[in-house]
Amino acid sequence: MVKIAPSILSADFSRLGEEIKAAEKAGADWIHVDVMDGHFVPNITIGPPVVKSIKKSAAIPLDVHLMIEDPDQYIDAFVKAGSDIISVHAEASTHLHRSINYIKGSGAKAGVSLNPSTPLNILDFILPEVDLVILMSVNPGFGGQEFIPQTLNKLRMLKEIIKRNKLKVEIEIDGGVNTDNAPDVVKAGADILVMGNAFYGSKDYAGVVKAVRKKCG
Repeated sequence: MVKIAPSILSADFSRLGEEIKAAEKAGADWIHVDVMDGHFVPNITIGPPVVKSIKKSAAIPLDVHLMIEDPDQYIDAFVKAGSDIISVHAEASTHLHRSINYIKGSGAKAGVSLNPSTPLNILDFILPEVDLVILMSVNPGFGGQEFIPQTLNKLRMLKEIIKRNKLKVEIEIDGGVNTDNAPDVVKAGADILVMGNAFYGSKDYAGVVKAVRKKCG
């Protein structure tokens, strides 16, 4: 069954603890945490202190997505803050193999994220090492963008590579996912759906989860 990971980037920041509890009650599987530095992407969001704070409210895994330059220098801080999954961008990590294995050695699951125009062959020598691949279906930096349809072909290609090599790697799609396009995304091979505005912009969180589960089987 597909996992649903609401992104707190679209939540009410004045009541994050309540928003996380509400997502859990609605049936969410993970909480997605977008970390932006204003350099790698044109926006600034949160850091380790906020992750540490929301960890107190979260009973489900915190899926921390580092959209930052030089992620290696911050991995320790995010692990200590309580991140269960940490993903770094292939485009931002100078020594990706070292980054991935450092995350895993620190006790968290490790993921690598690719921007929409980044080709899959960047994963050729790292894919067996990762727990997760995030395919960005929007250009990172802002919430509320529309899903880039070319992501579906990229997703199908990655799923085939994973199957052919018999790897235990999950695929997460991040950007513009909603109840209308979720079935196509899951059919193409997604294991985890990040949902921002489509989830936290709804008045019925449980209804969103129910609709996705029903449409995606």
